[in-house]
Amino acid sequence: MSAARGATRWWAAILWPSFLLAGAMDMLVFSAIDPSDLRAASGAAIEISRQGAYTLGFLAFWVLISTACALTALLMTEYDTPAEEPDGA
Repeated sequence: MSAARGATRWWAAILWPSFLLAGAMDMLVFSAIDPSDLRAASGAAIEISRQGAYTLGFLAFWVLISTACALTALLMTEYDTPAEEPDGA
């Protein structure tokens, strides 16, 4: 397998599951919390539509979950270690 194909598979294995989980988290969070309640509670002067809040929430979840998945994949990567030399050498 070529290095480019391996890198593509690695990124796909990180981004696709995190995309699905970000969608599920977005549905769970915003089924319990209305974006207009968040705006009122934070006192922010920025006006954002509900759809904008859903989009920002989804992107935030996707970035956070992708980062966690990438760190896990990085920690699971096996590296070739050099062979140890015998003590008598």
